[in-house]
Amino acid sequence: MSAVPQAAKLLSEASYARIDREVAKFPPDQKQSAVMAALAIAQKEIGWVSEAVVEDVARVLGMPPIAVWEVATFYNMYDTRPVGRFKLAVCTCLPCALRDGAKAGEYLKAKLGIDYNETTPDGLFTLKESECQGACGDAPVMLVNNQRMCSFMSADRIDALIDELKGKA
Repeated sequence: MSAVPQAAKLLSEASYARIDREVAKFPPDQKQSAVMAALAIAQKEIGWVSEAVVEDVARVLGMPPIAVWEVATFYNMYDTRPVGRFKLAVCTCLPCALRDGAKAGEYLKAKLGIDYNETTPDGLFTLKESECQGACGDAPVMLVNNQRMCSFMSADRIDALIDELKGKA
């Protein structure tokens, strides 16, 4: 059971237990080393990294909230604003851009009627540009909700993915 006081709890017991498992990977005086994992766990449950999430993670790890906020705003996998149910991150770094990553992004913008860093009016999709996903040979690549890598994203594959995700809504 987590050492977080009951009144301060924002996440489920299962999430706190996952954070505790991450903390256990480090020496006791280096709990803050689990900050990235803790933010990812919290974001997966809450949907984004709010000020309340930052404060809760800071309490759990014994860190100043500003130190947690610095991590959350430095890495682009953390969402510091609410996002749609499906966050689509398109790699537009040079290798992917040379292999139609930028074209895939433009296709998604037109298909969804939004720009990067915007969410569709129905709240279903948020479109993001991403940094390199380490799959240059599979370009263009996309990441769905920071969890699912999609490769060789032609217009047909994008259409199929959007249809699949709409079916899960």
